[in-house]
Amino acid sequence: MCGNGDPTVRGRGRISLLVELCESCWQRLANDIAEEEGATSAPPPDPGPDDVTWIEAPTCPDCGAEVRVYPTNYDRWVSLATRERPAKDVPPRYRWRLVPTAGSLVAVHLRGIEPLLTDLVVPDHRMLCVPDESEARDVC
Repeated sequence: MCGNGDPTVRGRGRISLLVELCESCWQRLANDIAEEEGATSAPPPDPGPDDVTWIEAPTCPDCGAEVRVYPTNYDRWVSLATRERPAKDVPPRYRWRLVPTAGSLVAVHLRGIEPLLTDLVVPDHRMLCVPDESEARDVC
């Protein structure tokens, strides 16, 4: 708890209660965690119920590869690889799991508990991202 008597103090997080904080403390904490974990992607478009416009699969702005964008437990978004890999092939800082919640999936960064080397994890796209060299040359 932040100790603030603000009326915005409430339980935060998508999976159970992560913490009880006021809005400003929550935003500060969530931004710090997102920066540390690399969860800085923009949320996918949220079309209205009557919208029939085709939505393309999200792609990485740096390399153009297809990514999957998921919400985190702290209300930020992360771009993940499109397929799982064994934990032995993914450095610990890039390991995520998808946890089912009421009607959706939430990306949870694996910390504290090491998965078995054969356990499947979803890599952060940053592990696989190789920026397009032609665009990098144009910038110089």
